[in-house]
Amino acid sequence: MTLLSAVNEVCDVVALSQFDTVYGSSEPNAETMVTLAQEAGDEIARRVDWQKMLKQHVCTASPENFPSDYQRLTPGGGIRTSTGEFARPVNNSGQWSVISVVPSTQPYYFIKADQFLFSPASSAVDAVIDYVSKNWVLKDVGGEAAAWTADDDTTLFPERLLVKGVIWRWKRQKGLAYEDNLAEFEADLVQEINADRGTT
Repeated sequence: MTLLSAVNEVCDVVALSQFDTVYGSSEPNAETMVTLAQEAGDEIARRVDWQKMLKQHVCTASPENFPSDYQRLTPGGGIRTSTGEFARPVNNSGQWSVISVVPSTQPYYFIKADQFLFSPASSAVDAVIDYVSKNWVLKDVGGEAAAWTADDDTTLFPERLLVKGVIWRWKRQKGLAYEDNLAEFEADLVQEINADRGTT
C-alpha cells in the first residue's frame, strides 16, 4: 500500500472523492491528508520498535557520531563491545566525568551532543550499537526516509495502521466523533505489535 492508496482508502471511509495524486498537490484536502499521514506515521514509528526499523552500527573509536538515521537505542542493552560484553550506560555528566578518568575493565558509554563516548576508549573499537531508526518511509526510489517524498512511498510498519491513524485524525480535525476510530486504531496497534514480535 502506497501513500496514495492509503489516502484513497481513507477517502472511501470519510466520504471524500479519491485523488489522482496527493504528494505535492495544492488541493487543500490532499495537503491535509499528507499532513495527517505524516503525523500518523511519526506516531506509529515512535511508539514501537518495529523489526524493519531495527538497525546496527559498528563503532570505530570514541567518540562515535550517531548514525544519520539514529532515533534511540533499543531497550535492554543497546551497546555491546567486540567481545560481546554489554556496555553500561551513564546517565549524567557528573558520573561520566569520574568514570571516564578512572581505569576500569567494565565498559561504559555516555551519550552527549549526538555522539557516543566510551570508557575505556578502547572498548569503542568494533562495538555494536543496536538502535531504532527514525526512518519509517520506504521511498519508491532511493531507500528510506523519515518523511513522505512521493505518492508511491510505502511504510516499514503495517500499512493498515496508517489508514486507521489518518481516519481518526481526519475526523477529529473536522469536529466529528472519532473516539471509536481511535479505539479501533489502538486495538489494531496492539495486534500488529504482537505480530511483529511473534507473540500472541
